[in-house]
Amino acid sequence: MGALVTLDLPSDSPLRDLPWIITFGPLSDADEWEPVVCGPYERPHALALAEAVVAAEQLMAVVEPLVPAVSVEQIRGELAAAQGAAQDEGVRVDQADLYGDYEDTVDEEEDLVAEYDHGTGPLPAPDVAELRAGFARIATQLTGT
Repeated sequence: MGALVTLDLPSDSPLRDLPWIITFGPLSDADEWEPVVCGPYERPHALALAEAVVAAEQLMAVVEPLVPAVSVEQIRGELAAAQGAAQDEGVRVDQADLYGDYEDTVDEEEDLVAEYDHGTGPLPAPDVAELRAGFARIATQLTGT
């Protein structure tokens, strides 16, 4: 079984309505191959597809929103935000006790597991018709028609 990584979003987050992509990559540093990016999908479809793949494969799936940037300034802003977040994370890791944050981590992991624990394993992957309908909704959303 592999690993699924995604954002923990509140139910009313506007990010849930964006198109989502899945990046599949090696689970460990021992494997060396280029990640594969799939999508865009609607969030539930992306999660179900990722769950179905990692349930049977030793790999990592990262499910994240696709932020449609419409200007160079917006792209630069996204890059600056990502770089700032990485620096903040580096500082937080440097300042953390080796074992001090374990309880917080366990709580976060339990919340994520609870959100995606369906009791019977991964959700069934959507069929081609469901995915194509999702693609059409995404296209409508992106073009504003």
